Amino acid sequence: MNGVRHFLLALQFFTRVPVTGSLAAWIGFSPQMLRASAAHLPGIGWLVGGVAALVFVAVGVGLQSVAGAFAAAVLSTVATVMLTGAFHEDGLADVADGLGGSASRDRALEIMKDSRIGAVALVLALGLKFALLATLAGRGLETVAVAIVGAHVLSRLAPLFLIRWLPYVGDSGASKAKPLADAISGGALIVAVAWSIPAVALLLCAHDVVHVGAALLAVVLAAAWMARLFLRRLQGFTGDGLGATQQVCELAIYLALAWQA
Repeated sequence: MNGVRHFLLALQFFTRVPVTGSLAAWIGFSPQMLRASAAHLPGIGWLVGGVAALVFVAVGVGLQSVAGAFAAAVLSTVATVMLTGAFHEDGLADVADGLGGSASRDRALEIMKDSRIGAVALVLALGLKFALLATLAGRGLETVAVAIVGAHVLSRLAPLFLIRWLPYVGDSGASKAKPLADAISGGALIVAVAWSIPAVALLLCAHDVVHVGAALLAVVLAAAWMARLFLRRLQGFTGDGLGATQQVCELAIYLALAWQA
């Protein structure tokens, strides 16, 4: 039953799905539980990716054109933003602001705590996402739907390795995500990997082995690049850095799957 509680706590923390009343009371809360809930981030990816895929397919069936594929990509992304409250997109924008706005570590961390966002980085990332999803849609709606689900799951696995290997350098007093910053256990990583393995199998149902292998390599390289960037510039990671890593890894997966050799 603890696993169910931890999953529901992750759902409550990382999405806008209402988990309130007697259900919230049954789940309970503690920093230790929130830390354990990180193991279920890829499980949240199944939900968010599934909703995005359904929206994309529904729009794509009615708008069968290149412009329709772009519209489907936009609306499916709108659905994920509404579901998560732009949790990860905000992290990407803040990281772009901080690391692009100052060479100083302390100043970069200060900028990243600012609620204003880096619109340029966000627009470029979303534009790339729309273009890649529209490209994948040219191979069929099933292909792009599977890519969306797989990318949302696997891109939420990657940040957990940053939590495992890097020190937390954010504002401990102000950050709601601070309990997640303590080193994640090996057991929690195993649970997260268990959530992710079926996503790889799903990708293999709609994409060839070469593209799936490239997608897995892409997510590893993207996560490693982000980890190196944070270690070099900040000497560790922040909550925004985890969100940015998810976004970069998601884009890396789409790029690998869409690439034509």
